[in-house]
Amino acid sequence: MHKGKTKQIKGKVKESLGKTMGRRSMEREGRSDQLLGKAQEMAEKAADRIRKRTGH
Repeated sequence: MHKGKTKQIKGKVKESLGKTMGRRSMEREGRSDQLLGKAQEMAEKAADRIRKRTGH
């Protein structure tokens, strides 16, 4: 599993815990982590495609 996907999952858990506990700051952190994870995942996928095309 890519690091970006892992960060998204952790962010979702953090967001859910924040909602459950009534901690808005934790919710926001979770959403932020999810967005960062998505961006990281997209960058990882692009790098993988480049490696496959160049043979590196």
